Amino acid sequence: MSLRNVAIIAHVDHGKTTLVDQLFRQSGTFRDNQRVEERAMDSNDLEKERGITILAKPTSIEWEGTRINIVDTPGHADFGGEVERILSMVDGVILLVDSSEGAMPQTKFVTGKALALGLRPIVVVNKIDRPDERTQEVLDEVFDLFVSLEASDEQLDFPVLFASGRNGYASEDPQARSGTLTPLFQKIVDHVPPPSVPVDAPFTFLVTLLDRDNFLGRILTGRVTSGTVKVNQPIHALDMDGKVIETGRASKIMSFRGLDRVPVDEANAGDIISLAGLTVATVANTIADISVSEPIQAQPIDPPTLSMTFAVNDSPMAGREGTKVTSRMIRDRLFREAESNVAIKVTESAGKDSFDVAGRGELQLGVLIETMRREGFELGISRPRVLFRENEEGGREEPYETVVIDVDDEYSGTVVEKMNLRKAEMTDMRPSGGGKTRITFSAPSRGLIGYHGEFLSDTRGTGIMNRLFEKYGPYKGNIEGRKNGVLISNGAGEANSYALGPLEERGILFVGHGEALYEGMIVGENAKTDDLEVNPMKAKQLTNFRASGGKDDAIRLTPPKKMTLEQAIAYIDDDELVEVTPKSIRLRKRHLDPHERKRASRAKAAA
Repeated sequence: MSLRNVAIIAHVDHGKTTLVDQLFRQSGTFRDNQRVEERAMDSNDLEKERGITILAKPTSIEWEGTRINIVDTPGHADFGGEVERILSMVDGVILLVDSSEGAMPQTKFVTGKALALGLRPIVVVNKIDRPDERTQEVLDEVFDLFVSLEASDEQLDFPVLFASGRNGYASEDPQARSGTLTPLFQKIVDHVPPPSVPVDAPFTFLVTLLDRDNFLGRILTGRVTSGTVKVNQPIHALDMDGKVIETGRASKIMSFRGLDRVPVDEANAGDIISLAGLTVATVANTIADISVSEPIQAQPIDPPTLSMTFAVNDSPMAGREGTKVTSRMIRDRLFREAESNVAIKVTESAGKDSFDVAGRGELQLGVLIETMRREGFELGISRPRVLFRENEEGGREEPYETVVIDVDDEYSGTVVEKMNLRKAEMTDMRPSGGGKTRITFSAPSRGLIGYHGEFLSDTRGTGIMNRLFEKYGPYKGNIEGRKNGVLISNGAGEANSYALGPLEERGILFVGHGEALYEGMIVGENAKTDDLEVNPMKAKQLTNFRASGGKDDAIRLTPPKKMTLEQAIAYIDDDELVEVTPKSIRLRKRHLDPHERKRASRAKAAA
């Protein structure tokens, strides 16, 4: 059977996973009466909840005698490391572009990586049935993008299809509003070359994805670069320098068939497979026949730009809700994550009780924390900080991001003003139709930490912000952080309505009646700039005297502001932590004792 390997790449929410659903249906992968969930490729719980793809996942369909291996990729810039790895497994890409939004930052990022590898893309303008579609303009944008990324003449001569992934049709006619995906299947078979790999050479295989199974142990996924592998064949793993890491046997070989991994007896060059039988080999290692001593060179991955400290939870409520609370457990889990996720780097602190975890962005690290708390971990998380570096002259450099903001015209002035305060420079501003403006900035990543919530408030929830790492540039100096101080509990106990009522005048509360509190815990945001210690547990003194008329009215509290994990991480200041447990997200001061806080602030001022 002839073979094609193709990746679907696009910006977040441009319809990759929905299109794969329709490819499954129209290729006969599912039975007619089979119950299939929407966005079947988003199998992870967090992916289903958030409606985004987090992990790159291979799948396979058959169409008229050709097997097509398809890799669904994440569209969010924070998970770009996933996309960079898997592009080495494929021979072509389908670039999906929204017919209204056009070429967005992540489109530029993944397209640049694909073009650099010499892959020839098929461009699919998706969602052509949108009322605000601007198909021709979007196509021009894509062509301009290819030119700016220095695409070759062959890559610039790309085939174009116009499609609606949700409704399951594609056509070469932009006016088409019905049909099937047959033109897309045909384009893949005609335009994407079959794998040009040596079948007669010894077996080699580059690991691009790492998974774990309770029964099989490590499962390594990648493309067979040369030769053939059979079950129980002796193999060994080589690192980047050609050193043998371990030797073993291919105890199980699995090929992709639809959504399932199916055991096979052998796999040939060019096929994407999963392999079990090794215990140490990891991502970017070469698995090969015993006779091979030269490793396959893996694609270099862009470095992380953001770091957070993951510490043992040392609050007075530690150990009440989680089952995994020791530094050893946290260490093992983080190093296991860094092994399978090449975009994450973990460094242990000198005291062995905290770990610096560096990644691509707040969302990527937020997803890791959310996954860990669901596994029963308790953590103390610091505010994100950017990773600086020194240039050749010894000057300090910091990461910059390209920020593309789509906003209603009436809010554009506010957005420009707020971005200027964060030392961002506007590079482009133009109307995008429908009463909206598209503004592009080059901004230091440091200034964008914690801005997203404020941005949504400023634009009444209608603004869309997309960010992408751009470069390392000169250090921009001091950037003002959060303006408001916080309300800090001065003791331990339960929050009481009688005490919370008057505190509402002081600011916004984060806790409600009956919640357990401890000294140093943040219970609200102060309306003023300084921190304020308060007593949210004070109860009404009960006496046998009757209160004068009208004084015994029930206290009505405004519902407290409950933050999500990402909002909490973005909100805290340098001297604060987020306490994360399987059931709770609490904000606290790093030093719970008020005297220690004063000492630390004096030491910081002196420094």
